[in-house]
Amino acid sequence: MMTATTAEKPMGWHTIASVLAPGPYLMQGDEACAEGAIAAGCNYYAGYPITPASEIMEHIARRFRALPGRVFAQMEDEIASIGSVVGASWAGARAMTATSGPGFSLMMENLAYAIMTETPLVIVDVQRAGPSTGQATRPSQGDVMQARYGAGSDYEIIVLTPWSAAEMYSETIRAFNLAERFRVPVIVLADEGIGHLRERVQIGPETRLYGRVRAAGAAPFVAEASGAMDAVPPMPAFGDGERLMVTGSTHDPRGYRRTSEADAQAALVDHLTRKVSEHRDEYARVERLLMDEDEELDLLLVSFGFSARSAYAAAQELRSEGTRAGLLRLCTLWPFDDDAIRAATARARRVLVPEMNRGQVLREVQRHAPAARGCNRTDGEGITPDDILAVARKW
Repeated sequence: MMTATTAEKPMGWHTIASVLAPGPYLMQGDEACAEGAIAAGCNYYAGYPITPASEIMEHIARRFRALPGRVFAQMEDEIASIGSVVGASWAGARAMTATSGPGFSLMMENLAYAIMTETPLVIVDVQRAGPSTGQATRPSQGDVMQARYGAGSDYEIIVLTPWSAAEMYSETIRAFNLAERFRVPVIVLADEGIGHLRERVQIGPETRLYGRVRAAGAAPFVAEASGAMDAVPPMPAFGDGERLMVTGSTHDPRGYRRTSEADAQAALVDHLTRKVSEHRDEYARVERLLMDEDEELDLLLVSFGFSARSAYAAAQELRSEGTRAGLLRLCTLWPFDDDAIRAATARARRVLVPEMNRGQVLREVQRHAPAARGCNRTDGEGITPDDILAVARKW
């Protein structure tokens, strides 16, 4: 269906002209995400409509009609959507799907399969209030732990958390590049607030992309040639002429099942974790706002996504009142940046974590700052600067 030879697609880092004409655009967050996928070379999208992510699918369906070599498929449900995306990736496509809440839950088994088979793909989760159907049009950040641990067992996964329409564009591009670079599923963890806001998005003249690495005859799993568990093996596509075996069972570098061999299981899990965890310097990103890296703070706010916007406004207000407040924004949520958290919290008298859940990121922060407190909302409303200020001033 959709194969590509090495000659047709450049391998490794390269730069192409932007698909959109350079300049400022007014975009909804979901639309910016769709345009980011298009800019990143996404040529296969499979999905099922679900609020508040439906606009991503709708925008891609419209745009793909005018773009050569792009395939859109509306599937019967989210299980089929991610299964189709996995298959398309192994056919050589840069593939993506988007969902929310209940749909994300349905994707967990095939997410685990993609992790085990080292399949690059992008999942965008525009979170909404839950559990279950919950409030389909209201914001939440309740999928933090599911994004990290929902697939079960031992692995590492990369999760990005945009806080603006502009980052819905740029972080979707980054998600595709990281997926191809490390041969992993990458999750863009947004929320209804980010997905539905409209903001200025500045499109540059060029887009930097990472092209999938191929090597004729090389083992497609576990990086057999180098012997380094943190190395990323080349990935052929069905149709390239390689003999491929792709299984979710324990396998060796050639894909042969080794379901009773302890050494094979140990090597595979070691590889799946280390190829992500030992390259954090390539993708881990936090942003320090309203503070110097070595500044002593009265109050450190740690936040992400839409909640970080309110945290930034609250920190500005506290600064104007004479409180030394700063914000550490988590741009890459998983793997969790323990080093950045440890360094920032060590120089703060108080630590407050605003998030639209019952304290999922707070638990991670408390491993380094046990006295950290949370500012939480789970009523389908976004956290406001006043919510954060109320907690900070009572403390």
